[in-house]
Amino acid sequence: MGAGGPRRGEGPPDGGWGWAVLGACFVVTGFAYGFPKAVSVFFRALMRDFGAGYSDTAWVSSIMLAMLYGTGPVSSILVTRFGCRPVMLVGGLLASAGMVLASFATRLLELYLTAGVLTGLGLALNFQPSLIMLGLYFERRRPLANGLAAAGSPVFLSALSPLGQQLLEHFGWRGGFLLLGGLLLHCCACGAVMRPPPGPGPRPRRDSADDPPADADADADADAEAERPGLRLREAPPGGRPRRRLLDVAVCADRAFAVYAVTKFLMALGLFVPAILLVNYAKDAGVPDADAAFLLSVVGFVDIVARPACGALAGLARLRPHVAYLFSLALVANGLTDLSSARARSYGALVAFCVAFGLSYGMVGALQFEVLMAAVGSLRFPSALGLVLLVEAVAVLIGPPSAGRLVDALKNYEIIFYLAGSEVALAGIFMAVATKCCLRRSRDTPPGQVAEGGASDTEDAEAEADSEALPTGAEEPGSREPLEVPSPGARPAEVEAGPGRDTKSV
Repeated sequence: MGAGGPRRGEGPPDGGWGWAVLGACFVVTGFAYGFPKAVSVFFRALMRDFGAGYSDTAWVSSIMLAMLYGTGPVSSILVTRFGCRPVMLVGGLLASAGMVLASFATRLLELYLTAGVLTGLGLALNFQPSLIMLGLYFERRRPLANGLAAAGSPVFLSALSPLGQQLLEHFGWRGGFLLLGGLLLHCCACGAVMRPPPGPGPRPRRDSADDPPADADADADADAEAERPGLRLREAPPGGRPRRRLLDVAVCADRAFAVYAVTKFLMALGLFVPAILLVNYAKDAGVPDADAAFLLSVVGFVDIVARPACGALAGLARLRPHVAYLFSLALVANGLTDLSSARARSYGALVAFCVAFGLSYGMVGALQFEVLMAAVGSLRFPSALGLVLLVEAVAVLIGPPSAGRLVDALKNYEIIFYLAGSEVALAGIFMAVATKCCLRRSRDTPPGQVAEGGASDTEDAEAEADSEALPTGAEEPGSREPLEVPSPGARPAEVEAGPGRDTKSV
């Protein structure tokens, strides 16, 4: 339980204790994505007690999601500094404390600060470290592992929504918040499961072969620092400690990362809006409260099947190199579902919408982090994930509150579905076109050509000096690892590739 983070051995074990880590990641993902949507069950009671409009109460879920995404860089820095397990334990306590304090709120502002800010921060400190740890335990089975972990979102959504309705009916929203706060303590148990994988961490490289070795204590300190997740060691002065990057902002110069970040921004503007508005939309259409809450469960049931199935499909040898296009297809399908169901009013039509929405939504959820891992590589994934979540937080703060304000002003949900569907479909089209025209063209450039900024657009090469990077040549997405460059005059060394890679010479 110390500060040491996960250690990287010769390669991820792709099993063993990784299955326990996968189970914990399943639970954490369920709370992170399912909880902000399930809280929408309490919105009508909050509107009645506080005399507020829907847009005002929708800020609770929006702030929670914004904290989940917006604190990504903070979570990346804390994980690099302290390790995954301590950060997740603290996050579980914060998430629980936020909901417990929210049960005593007397103003909406107090709800924003407790259920929104505090609980959202706690969920963020659990969500991102769990994904980082999952990437350390799986490589060959990583698409399947991501799909299974992502299935936690629909499972918990299908359970938390009816549970929230029952708690609201029996204990009111205050009692419901208090009990949900106790339920969030399970995040602490998940954090305790996050044991670092076995194997020694990477040792820092010296500037040259002539540099004198550091003393034993300095080497031991360097080893301890190297064991932290996401840490990228750089050269140190002779006898000194290596400098480290708590947050690798240089990943922003990677063209693949930029395309992914823009896609996620457009996607987040509209992806969550139908799910957040669905229950109240059905209630306003005359659907009984219990049946309206069950609609989220329908989305969850379909989503449960879609995520693992899509993860397994993306892991096939023929499809894994094209996972970005599969992700684009899922986004376009989700957007078209919103557009075609904008006028659904009957309960049967709403159920059909939930089935189609759950299928496409599950595909998006299963592929989104696999696409990012394949784009930037495992070493830069912690920093890239934090920065992407920050970009997504801005979109989350814009999308659902704006939709709620339009509902209050127009008293019409139809335009909301049109806007949300258009934004998500546009994200899918942009991803496909950019991948085809920009990223694919950059992969076809000669291996010796380096992109401006000192790093290849398609390779995750490690820098031997602060201002120099060496490209490693094209590799299969999701399998890029830094290759050590031999000193001048040395014989080429064979580098053993991971699963699905060819053996190359450096």
